[in-house]
Amino acid sequence: MTVRRIITVPDPILRKKSESVNDIDKDIKKLMNDMLETMYDAPGIGLAAIQIGIPKRIVVMDVSKEPNKKEPIYFVNPQITWKSDTKASYEEGCLSIPNQFAKIERPEKCNIKYLDYHGTEKEIKAEGLLATCIQHEIDHLNGILFIDHLSKLKKNIIIKKVSKNKKELERIVV
Repeated sequence: MTVRRIITVPDPILRKKSESVNDIDKDIKKLMNDMLETMYDAPGIGLAAIQIGIPKRIVVMDVSKEPNKKEPIYFVNPQITWKSDTKASYEEGCLSIPNQFAKIERPEKCNIKYLDYHGTEKEIKAEGLLATCIQHEIDHLNGILFIDHLSKLKKNIIIKKVSKNKKELERIVV
């Protein structure tokens, strides 16, 4: 497994819509393994393929509460089939928007249809952190970032902060 570079804002690839995966072959499985390794290394609880520059409809997640117990979930071509009218707010962050967080309101529960690591069709009912995380990651597959759920002013402030930090990091002389 390989740790890949995570793309950050304002890179335009993060706005690209991802394409469906037709076949879960050894290359797609390797990609999913690399994504999981990258997510754990970051560290994060979810990662979409587009965040490492690959516009495929693939998400990896691990929302397990115990630090030493890994429970990865692989979502290929995930689709939200139902969302609750009831909303929940979580303070969200994103590996592609480092060190920035904001309270985002999303449907509290949702149902997701997807293919797993082996290509088996599955459907789950998600709530709480799992529901928030999968909606956040599916947004990535559609070119949407969590900051798009904020006011234009808050969104622009976050993008400027990340861009400034990025430029400062690039200027370090060793």
